[in-house]
Amino acid sequence: MTHRIVVLGAGYTGAVAAGRLAKRLHADDVRITVVNAEPDFVERVRMHELAAGRNLKPRPLAEVFKGTGIDLRLAKVTAVDVDDKTVTLDSADVLAYDTLVYALGSRVNDHGVPGVGEYAEQIASRPGALKLRERLAGLAAGQTVTVVGGGLTGIEGVTEIAEARPDLNVALVAAGGLGDWVSAKGQAHLRKVFADLGITVHEHTKVARVEADAVVTADGTAIPSAVTVWTTGFAVHPIAAATTLETLANGQIVVDDMMASVSHPDVYAVGDAAQANGSSGQPLRMSCASGTFTAYQAADAIAARLTGGKLPNTTIRYFQQCISLGRKEGLIQFVTADDRTKKSALRGRGAALYKEIICWGAYVAVANPTLGMPIRRRRIAQQPAASAGRGQLRTVA
Repeated sequence: MTHRIVVLGAGYTGAVAAGRLAKRLHADDVRITVVNAEPDFVERVRMHELAAGRNLKPRPLAEVFKGTGIDLRLAKVTAVDVDDKTVTLDSADVLAYDTLVYALGSRVNDHGVPGVGEYAEQIASRPGALKLRERLAGLAAGQTVTVVGGGLTGIEGVTEIAEARPDLNVALVAAGGLGDWVSAKGQAHLRKVFADLGITVHEHTKVARVEADAVVTADGTAIPSAVTVWTTGFAVHPIAAATTLETLANGQIVVDDMMASVSHPDVYAVGDAAQANGSSGQPLRMSCASGTFTAYQAADAIAARLTGGKLPNTTIRYFQQCISLGRKEGLIQFVTADDRTKKSALRGRGAALYKEIICWGAYVAVANPTLGMPIRRRRIAQQPAASAGRGQLRTVA
């Protein structure tokens, strides 16, 4: 019998998992179906570039999966029944599966702040970035763009916009200090770049609501804003929480060391959708880096269990946080294995090039999911090793 594997989502994690499975398992034994809403692979780490007016190279998923035997279905997932083992699409089609890889990722998190949904733009998705791009193009010189959120996405977004549109008044609103999680050298570099780009920074400022033409802070101050960009973190796709899967309060699927659901072992969750802990016992932050390695872990675990092979024993660690500051500047903050900031940081044009290489490498990993290692497509065992002993995953990405 053919084993049906359905992968939901073809972002960094879903595409890597699907491609790796196609190269690990014999085509006569499995049918791998990938469901994705868009025909192209979206380089999410470049959405701030797209929003600021840069044209990105198309990455058709048909090309990414060419020669793998993967069946690509362009559709949105509307429901998942993990007890009946089915997935319902917006076309009303229903896909049955034997193994499910859940990689629907995350979306912008409004944190319940009034007005965000009505008045703020976002760069957590390609449609959002394109909408913001259109709005920015319609702004006249001297108008104000306010980016809310002082994390990686906010810093990258505000510097990209300020560099691309020096005729605009660009501001950042941060709940904490500017880059207060990076080293002293890193913070000093951020302040220099922000000053050079003319970005106004509102530090230690909480936003109470967003209006059509302003951002209103907790103390009642109204910051004028022709366009507001909301970048205060991510929330997971809501479908998992609507199933009988065991999830956290935030909707992330609780998984074991092999990225399998603790309540439904035939469902594997990867990337932002999964709650995976690092070597320190703390949950992984949502990121491309950690997500890609959870995809490797899940794909190798599925292949091992189906073929009777050895389960993976993967050690994943953090090395750095890469921050682009426009096209000419950057900051690479080196961190410990468990993501604590070190004193060392790479700054300037060298850091910008470093970040560009990292972005390029992320796509290379999608297009080459076995990272150049020899491909061996194994046959499925008569009795898949679903009850085989677990490997040990020390996840820190």
